[in-house]
Amino acid sequence: MAGRYDSNPFEEEEVNPFADPGVRRATGQSNFGGGAFYTTNPGSVPPASNSRLSPLPPEPADFYNDRSATIDIPLDSSKDLKKKEKELQAKEAELKKREQELKRREDAAARAGIVIEEKNWPPFFPIIHHDITNEIPIHLQRLQYFAFASLLGLTLCLFWNIIAVTAAWIKGEGVKIWLLAIIYFISGVPGAYVLWYKPLYRAMRTESALKFGWFFMFYLLHIVFCIFSAVAPPIIFKGKSLTGILPAIDLIGDHALVGIFFFIGFGFFCIESLLSVWVIQQVYMYFRGSGKAAELKREAARSAMRAAM
Repeated sequence: MAGRYDSNPFEEEEVNPFADPGVRRATGQSNFGGGAFYTTNPGSVPPASNSRLSPLPPEPADFYNDRSATIDIPLDSSKDLKKKEKELQAKEAELKKREQELKRREDAAARAGIVIEEKNWPPFFPIIHHDITNEIPIHLQRLQYFAFASLLGLTLCLFWNIIAVTAAWIKGEGVKIWLLAIIYFISGVPGAYVLWYKPLYRAMRTESALKFGWFFMFYLLHIVFCIFSAVAPPIIFKGKSLTGILPAIDLIGDHALVGIFFFIGFGFFCIESLLSVWVIQQVYMYFRGSGKAAELKREAARSAMRAAM
């Protein structure tokens, strides 16, 4: 029976694989972890399984902490940040100053009755100010939209007039009628906007009787021009600078395609004339019903008295 203090043959001992093999042979230690054993012959050779393990390759000194890459940290970074902060503060103060100046000018213009109109139409290339939904009273918006359709209709008529007259010029009708068609378009569209549409827009917005009077005067000229263009009598260069019914009949026999273009232009001018007559009728009915006619008469009388005095 084993003694009380005998060593456990199954107990594992820690063995250093990098220790000198001679020392292990001298002490009688085994590579098998079966405990120590003692031999009677110190010079005997240990079993073949007691092979020498190769040591691990040495790790570089900076393996876990790469100190080779240097990072340049500017010493004056705090000064640059303070400088940039001061520049931003200066720009912010300048912007606030400009905003205050702009607001002051807007307030002064509003007190003086000057309305600053921002160009917003057409959306892709704003050239005029137009905002019926927000600036025209709701009961007048429908009428204002029809007036705007009249302006766009005139633009379409004069543009198609250029196309038709260009076709007639190509067929040998002369360059003079084409130059007149260009003049009609260049002067007609901006003139219509300035002379009668913008006064009507402001009259609807501000209820100004004087603006209504200005609109009636020039819108009547617009209607006369549309009716004249629809007929196109042979007064100026045989009347073929406008796509009316008379030149259309004259051209349909010799040049069928050009005649068809002129007939289409005649239809456009007829529609524009009818729409314009309806618009001026509706505006006049509102003008009479709202009492603006009497106000316009009083304003005209005051103006005459001031001019006489």
